[in-house]
Amino acid sequence: MADRTVLDLYRHDVDAPRPEHYAHWTPAGRRVLSTQGFFSRTCALSAALAEIGVDSGDRVVILSGNRPEWHMTDLAVLSLGAVDVPFYLTLTPAQLIYQINDSGAAVAVADNPVQTAKLQQIRDHCPGLRHVIQIEGECEDGVLAFEELSSGESGDHEARFWDGALNSDEKDLATIIYTSGTTGEPKGVMLSHENLVQNTLFSARRLSGDRTDLALEFLPLCHTAERLAGYCYMLHSMSKAYCAVEDVSDLFAKVAPTVFFAAPRVYEKVHQKVMDKAEASSPVKRKLFSWAIGAGRRANDLRISGEAPGPRLRLEHGLADRLVLEKIRAALGGRVRLCITGAAKLPPHVSDFFHALGVPMVDAYGLTETSPVAVIGSIEPGEIRRGWIGKALENLDVKLADDGEVLVRGPSVMMGYWNRPDATAEAFDDDGFLLTGDIGEMDDDGFLRIIDRKKDLVVTSGGKNVAPQPIENRLKQSPVVDVAVLIGERRNFISALVVPDFERLGQWAEENGIANDDLRSLLEQPEVAELYRKTVEAVNDDLARYERIREYRLLPEPLTVENGALTPTLKVKRRVIDERYAKIITEIYSRRSP
Repeated sequence: MADRTVLDLYRHDVDAPRPEHYAHWTPAGRRVLSTQGFFSRTCALSAALAEIGVDSGDRVVILSGNRPEWHMTDLAVLSLGAVDVPFYLTLTPAQLIYQINDSGAAVAVADNPVQTAKLQQIRDHCPGLRHVIQIEGECEDGVLAFEELSSGESGDHEARFWDGALNSDEKDLATIIYTSGTTGEPKGVMLSHENLVQNTLFSARRLSGDRTDLALEFLPLCHTAERLAGYCYMLHSMSKAYCAVEDVSDLFAKVAPTVFFAAPRVYEKVHQKVMDKAEASSPVKRKLFSWAIGAGRRANDLRISGEAPGPRLRLEHGLADRLVLEKIRAALGGRVRLCITGAAKLPPHVSDFFHALGVPMVDAYGLTETSPVAVIGSIEPGEIRRGWIGKALENLDVKLADDGEVLVRGPSVMMGYWNRPDATAEAFDDDGFLLTGDIGEMDDDGFLRIIDRKKDLVVTSGGKNVAPQPIENRLKQSPVVDVAVLIGERRNFISALVVPDFERLGQWAEENGIANDDLRSLLEQPEVAELYRKTVEAVNDDLARYERIREYRLLPEPLTVENGALTPTLKVKRRVIDERYAKIITEIYSRRSP
């Protein structure tokens, strides 16, 4: 039977049972579930949700971190013909109120007492919210316990679950996912079963996998990319490890995954940790490290082109691998065969580094509105092109508009925006192509690369278009730069706000005998000013005159998801930056007129 719905994808998982299929890693340790145990609880939850009134078309909020119960809720809701609405844990009370009321959610499933408390505090402002269910921890009055709802006798629950699957239609709405809202109010993206299934099936063709794989899920499951990965894992019946630990890098060695998806910032941090460790080693070890990475890069360059290395390089690369490269891979668990990245642009030097280690890196591009993958790379020789993402999925039409905007049409493109018919109409052109808002380039073979967001392109007062992301990524190659944000819209020159990597800056100050007891005083030291001046000038050397950074300011605080400056996928909220640092920006441009 053809896979039509998400529940059809899940059937692949159920039909390949094993005693240890799901592992949930938390600060308290690890718990394991079998295929049948997971399925039984999912079916019981489906029946319990029906008993409290969840029906076809109803919306159910999921306010939870990564754990098996997230997928149980997703599948149980879909088995009833209902719609799930996943939320990020970082939403403020005002955002929760808006998204709950806008979606018309009747039920909310919360991770723990902390998340339940958020919902309880705003319930008076959400008249349509009838029930709150809590996954773990002691429940207060008026809150239902997930454990009780999902632990009932199996009975005919399993048969009823699959009846629900048979009665589902691929055109049915499956989920509403609210965009992160980097500009204005978030919009609810409506994705059907067909959207999700078609994206899963055609993405999986590029990302081979089987039951021998162990996938690590740690990007928030409410992010479309991690959710798609979860469905791909179901399709291939991969074992899954859910991570509920903040610093996932500490878990790689323990979990030993074979495949995982991560935002570029995760890979950047892993790369920087390795580079810092190499830099702190002895001169002999630094030289050995540099030689090994070089051998890995040369071998990988030949692999990409489909050529075999000669005897000398084979010997050199084999020795480099045994002495250095395999030890670095061991920090990632030693079994990684595929890393997938998306959500933002991965700096080329980071991608090259992972390939040199012998860890294939696949780049993917898309939006929530495309379910999400539209273009994806490959690990096959001849299908890899450095600096380019890859080719469009076979079931999608991807092309460029006259101004370079990427346009997408096909079965995994969204149904539209919830309650926003005007915004839906504006999102498509007359031929039914989704306007992605991204500016790209495409070569004659169909390989795509993204230059920047159309709205993020900085247009100077002289009419020059400057793409900020490539320049920001160049700045972030410096070990003392954590985040950089280019400024210059309708201004007569380009400037930058630079967030130092405070830990590495502190180490540098200590090594150079500079007092660093007080952060603000440290940033005002002339030696620090000179360090960042050289960093900026090194980047400027390779830029066109109109792209060069004329002024910059160091920010004395990090940009984080918690302080509202970054989205949950670690993208900079440029509108927030413009507003929060308006005084500094004004001072930059009032002080200097080139």
